[in-house]
Amino acid sequence: MSNDLIAMLQAGRYVELESRVRELLGQHPNSGAMWQMLGVVLARQDKNAVHASEMAAKLLPGDAGAHNNLGNALARLGQADQAVASYRRALELNPDFADAHNNLGNALLDLGQFEQAAASYRRALEINPHLQEAHNHLGNALRVLFRLEEAAASYRHALVLRPDFAEAHNNLGNVLFELGQLDQAFAHYRRALVLKPDFAEAHNNLGSLLRGFGQLQAAIASYQRALALQPQFAEAHSNLGITLRLMGRTAEAEASCLRALEISPDSAAAVVALAEIHADTGQFAEAERLFKRAIAIDPETPEGWSGICRVRKMCASDTAWLASAQRIAAMHLPPRKEIQLRYAIGKYFDDVRNFERAFNNFRRANDLAKRYGAKHDRRDVEQAVDQITRVYDRNWLSKAGAITMASARPVFIIGMLRSGTTLAEQILASHPAVHGAGELPFWTNAFAAHKSPAADTEASAALVRRLANEYLRLLQGLSADALRVIDKMPANFWVLGLIHAALPNARIIHMRRNPIDTCLSIYFQRFETGVSYANDLDDLVHYYIQYLRLIMHWRSILPADSILDVPYEGLVENQEAWTRKMLAFTGLSWDARCVDFHLTNRTVITASKWQVRQKISASSVDRWRNYEKFIGPLLKLRELAAGGS
Repeated sequence: MSNDLIAMLQAGRYVELESRVRELLGQHPNSGAMWQMLGVVLARQDKNAVHASEMAAKLLPGDAGAHNNLGNALARLGQADQAVASYRRALELNPDFADAHNNLGNALLDLGQFEQAAASYRRALEINPHLQEAHNHLGNALRVLFRLEEAAASYRHALVLRPDFAEAHNNLGNVLFELGQLDQAFAHYRRALVLKPDFAEAHNNLGSLLRGFGQLQAAIASYQRALALQPQFAEAHSNLGITLRLMGRTAEAEASCLRALEISPDSAAAVVALAEIHADTGQFAEAERLFKRAIAIDPETPEGWSGICRVRKMCASDTAWLASAQRIAAMHLPPRKEIQLRYAIGKYFDDVRNFERAFNNFRRANDLAKRYGAKHDRRDVEQAVDQITRVYDRNWLSKAGAITMASARPVFIIGMLRSGTTLAEQILASHPAVHGAGELPFWTNAFAAHKSPAADTEASAALVRRLANEYLRLLQGLSADALRVIDKMPANFWVLGLIHAALPNARIIHMRRNPIDTCLSIYFQRFETGVSYANDLDDLVHYYIQYLRLIMHWRSILPADSILDVPYEGLVENQEAWTRKMLAFTGLSWDARCVDFHLTNRTVITASKWQVRQKISASSVDRWRNYEKFIGPLLKLRELAAGGS
């Protein structure tokens, strides 16, 4: 091989080099070295190099490098089986060929032979411990085998050898995400993107992390960036659809999922997302069909198996479902995957009234879920309540609300999670003059963005006026003609002072439910975005008491006629009477359709989407008694329950 050809290769003058090599092959068609060089230069240009590499291997049968190059060319075309044969031939000729062992591992990984792939990578590293790609690839094999700690160690080895290895940073971020080490995962995704800003996979993965934190708008931006870089990225389309659904943008969500399936018809994740969209709109039979389709694509998909459990009541005859769910949950799954199945298995046993086995599975789900999301900081919550009750007093309310909006259009439904807010919204949204907008994050986001709008009273008044205008424009965009628009964000109980200052004529419906039933229902529910206090019974008790502190404060400073307390148990016992009270409170006439709320066709994204499409039932009243012997910490709330709080 002449020095000038090697110099051209090293200089990246591939087009010129290809032309020169073809010219030489015209003169020397049986030159194995020339065919080998042609194969290399074609591969460098992402062209089909199989024919050239085959000729090189044929003319140089004893050259391990020629067989390794042929394997690479075949692998690039997805011909993994043939690539394996070429790599094995290279290794017969040179058993200490570290790159060939690494490449063989890649081909075996593509074939799903994960243990064999890991063995090949380890052999490559025995020969050359500094082969950074092999450390990275070994991490990939170990991750697929759910050996996450070992995978993380392999990625870290790669990064010791090459700190600017963007792919290894991204892969380490994925494993840390699975392990629940979210801050570290975020740091590695960000580092990958600093090193490689056009790294579509890292943008997609960062989006999923942000979605888990509840930062949905930021997640959408990450997915959109990934798709701008790689428009055919099916996983990013699917993830975008999942996030748009959580924001209530149903039509866009469905379009994203369908686009994912156009690109990758076997995307189980996209099918699951479509199933959730159908369930949101009450199409439970179609949702179950789609979950089963996802299972047909991937028989071990936790999302598919757990989804079935959420769209209907399970019964004792669902033994096949239970056997499959338990088998998959017992596999060495990443915690995030097992969590979904444990909640579903817990629901199965609750539905069939095997309460001990139900609680054991719910407890396992919550213990795993504690690894994800922010740790609940009790002192931080107490200080937040202290500050709100100190700053948002009658004096601030009178000054900040001096110039207010007279609109009575907004109706706020607040309360603890799982207190009946979705049921109340569904009842009211069945009225023809009402639009149910779901959970709007406007006021909680505004409060977080401006920290303490009460710091300067004059500035507060201007801010409150601006927020009121922005919010009313938001409602107008959601429904141009509805007389009332319902915002059922439960967490708005944190910001009632700000809301009332901006919109003093808005009505506030406060849902109250037995505190033990409320907290138990939260503990039994998997939330799409993190809820810091949901996974620990003592944290639930603490948070509930802080919630009561805030409610008592608002009652002491807001006009008595601005808030209607609606007991969940009372609504269940006498639906029509409490429905009439809610309608009268919000200035609406009686409409019998509100009694048949379960027939109303609308999108419901919350966990109660199945329940609110059933006739009202008392089955959830005093549900906690089925679990009394398991829920010691929650029994501290018994006195509150007796007092009707």
